[in-house]
Amino acid sequence: MGVSGYGRGVSDQPIHMTPSGPPRTVLPAEHDEVNRALRHALEESDAREALAMVIERHPKSLAAWAELGDHGRDPVERYAAYRVGYHRGLDALRANGWRGSGYVRWDDPTNRPFLRCLKGLGDIADGIGEIDEAERIALFLAQLDPWTYSGSNAHH
Repeated sequence: MGVSGYGRGVSDQPIHMTPSGPPRTVLPAEHDEVNRALRHALEESDAREALAMVIERHPKSLAAWAELGDHGRDPVERYAAYRVGYHRGLDALRANGWRGSGYVRWDDPTNRPFLRCLKGLGDIADGIGEIDEAERIALFLAQLDPWTYSGSNAHH
């Protein structure tokens, strides 16, 4: 009754505990210029095209990738956008001290674009029949933020 593929993609690095438990990583905020560009893009009649233009100017923006995932033309485009955001998010997490373990909480607003990409990727994977991937992502989300992504709480 285990999760299919359990252990794949899980770090073999030791978990460094703090007095309050596993470490918690908080990503930096998006630049104001990116936030303004995203707000403007979402007001356009073709938000998807406008979001793609934001990504051309700000390819490291996790929020832009999450929005493109939300506004993709079809499941394949949405899957691709969420996957890019997820991988860029892993890079950002590592650059901010995450070592493959510890919390990345939804309660920290600057983590939400990464978590949206990861959750979106899992949802699309499930929708296109990539059940193993969807299960791995659900487990990963529950490890990153068990308060938000466990059982009936998995609503973001």
